[in-house]
Amino acid sequence: MSKRSIRVGIDVGGTHTKAVALDNETNEIVGESIVMTTHDDKELGVAAGVIECFEKCLKNNNIDPDDVVFIAHSTTQATNALLEGDVAKVGVLGMSKGGLEALLSKSQSHIPDIDLGTGKVIHTANAFLTNKKVTKENVEKVIDDFKKEGVEVVVASQAFGVDSMTNELLVKDVAEEKGMMVSVASEISKLYGLTRRTRTACINGSILPKMMNTANCTELAVRKAGVDVPLMIMRGDGGVMDISEMKKRPVLTMLSGPAASVMGALMYLRASNGIYFEVGGTSTNIGVIKNGRPAVEYSVVGGHKTYVNSLDVIVLGVAGGSMVRASNHKIVDVGPRSAHIASLHYAVYTPHEEVEEPELEFFSPKPGDPDDYVRIKLKNGERVTITNSCAANVLGYVPEGGYSYGDVESARRCIKPLADYCGLSIEDCAREILQKSYEKIEPVINNFAVKYQIDKDQIDLVGCGGGAAALLPYTAEKIGMRYSIPEHAEIISSIGVALSLIRDVVERVIPNPQLEDIAQIKKEAKELCIKNGAVPDTVEVQIEIDSQTSKVTAIALGSNEVQATDLKLRCNEEEARKLAADSMREKPEDVKTLMANDVFYVFGHEYGDNRQELRVVDHRGFIKIQCGNAIAVKCKAKDWKAVTEQLWKDCEVYLAEMVQNPDIYLCIGAKVLDFTKMLSLDQCLTVMETEFLENDDPEKEVFLIGSKIEISTKLV
Repeated sequence: MSKRSIRVGIDVGGTHTKAVALDNETNEIVGESIVMTTHDDKELGVAAGVIECFEKCLKNNNIDPDDVVFIAHSTTQATNALLEGDVAKVGVLGMSKGGLEALLSKSQSHIPDIDLGTGKVIHTANAFLTNKKVTKENVEKVIDDFKKEGVEVVVASQAFGVDSMTNELLVKDVAEEKGMMVSVASEISKLYGLTRRTRTACINGSILPKMMNTANCTELAVRKAGVDVPLMIMRGDGGVMDISEMKKRPVLTMLSGPAASVMGALMYLRASNGIYFEVGGTSTNIGVIKNGRPAVEYSVVGGHKTYVNSLDVIVLGVAGGSMVRASNHKIVDVGPRSAHIASLHYAVYTPHEEVEEPELEFFSPKPGDPDDYVRIKLKNGERVTITNSCAANVLGYVPEGGYSYGDVESARRCIKPLADYCGLSIEDCAREILQKSYEKIEPVINNFAVKYQIDKDQIDLVGCGGGAAALLPYTAEKIGMRYSIPEHAEIISSIGVALSLIRDVVERVIPNPQLEDIAQIKKEAKELCIKNGAVPDTVEVQIEIDSQTSKVTAIALGSNEVQATDLKLRCNEEEARKLAADSMREKPEDVKTLMANDVFYVFGHEYGDNRQELRVVDHRGFIKIQCGNAIAVKCKAKDWKAVTEQLWKDCEVYLAEMVQNPDIYLCIGAKVLDFTKMLSLDQCLTVMETEFLENDDPEKEVFLIGSKIEISTKLV
């Protein structure tokens, strides 16, 4: 029997921990397991559930540990630790040159207690040394003083430490010799901004003890199971990192749950432009995918800005299990409390034989909550509640056999007392419940569409999570967009973890970056990605430049094996054309093949006054580039510069006295590189040149795409 290659992904949710095993050759699901998330395990916390779920997945599906080539898990611990205030006291040692710089730096690196916005705080202690006084003896004294104040983790932060980490690393060495954990500010971020960088390091340090314990226990369990490949941890920005790196920068795992679902949507569902919903029982995470990439921003913790990259996600307190609130004979709200919080069963998942003589009751789920939440008392004395899932089932939005499908008759019987109270029919009452939820969702979709400049007719709504059918169909119907709830939506987060790539990011402020600056930051990002376990030949580096802040970002993505997430589902030209046409909302016969090679197809559709909608589809069926009005050009690598210059000029848009620079994309080899938001043609050419310097074949054929940026009339 031939040896299998298996990828395992484990997603830790608020209620359940789910594992999925995928065949690495085809991405076919070959095993699943599910356990309750072990929040209350006194020794291991959620790690106990991760271990149990992993072992169950292997055992129940006859998977040999030797077959596992990749294993990763998301974690809620960083987020939960900060929400619940389960954090360590940190001691900040600030450092800088003397004189005026010392006065400013001492103030900027002094971090008071950090309010986490939940009534909990990270307690801090502070000390400061000028560079001349940063000696082993003086650092030891500071750390001894910190210990007396109850400090568990030392934060080393030097002014301009991103330029030279010598002193920060000295503090790290001394602290570790004394048995203290250390959070090094310039290892967390390479950006200037002493206060923000130091605060980020404090937040990171505060969760180090708890995260280290979990990481060590999980890693030990994986090794005992006979799996020798590195254990990867999901980052909040959609990639994974080696567990050894997580032990230094656990703060990067914040929001890794939503990140897992979006990576599942990207890699498994082939999502391109869209708004994705991860719908659970209590809350819904909503985020954006544009041109096959998730939108990423800096995290905010308790109102404090950090330098931690995570997906741009809005969390709403409305989901499949959200309960209804009513007063004065009207439905006034849905959520944020859910059936789970109130320890009540959903009406729709109650056998209809048990639903006799239902009576409407109002109650307060938790002390201090409003007392207008609705529940239904049954003849047998049991109580159930009405949720979005109940309403969606009554209105027929949940298909029979779907994950959220239940006993429709039970839902109807339980909604009737509420409908009578409101003077509505059962159907109108159910519709009013979903409308209240929709009113919270609609502005989020609209704001994302405007923020990321996505045309309304290019947006698809993608539903993930077990509660997706409770919200997506009604939302799509009301807002006039297409939606999809794919097979395996309830485990899409675990699939996303299993398919994730190793990721690392290097950010620096570089005014007017030159060729050597771009080459150096690309090299750093690639080396970090390789250090995390990526095979060098699989690493791709994307450069982004923020012209307003002069921030240069290098994003490196790679796989732990050469055969990286290849779905083995090669599209032919006609299949790719159908995907492109569907994305454009056009008929396949109206979409032309502009160019193609063994990796990409480029399709166009002409419309209006000399305008061309464009899609680039790769051989696996992923839409890699999606433009409303663009030009595509094929050329040899040696001619790239002249072709790019002409393409830039052809795609510039003049608006009154302003010139709108185009977005430029490059398809080279198997890579799609995004050179959008460039300040000028010269800057674009500088960044692009680093890519062609790495290309040793001047005769290689490349595709260049120029997208005209116009004021759209089609935004939501």
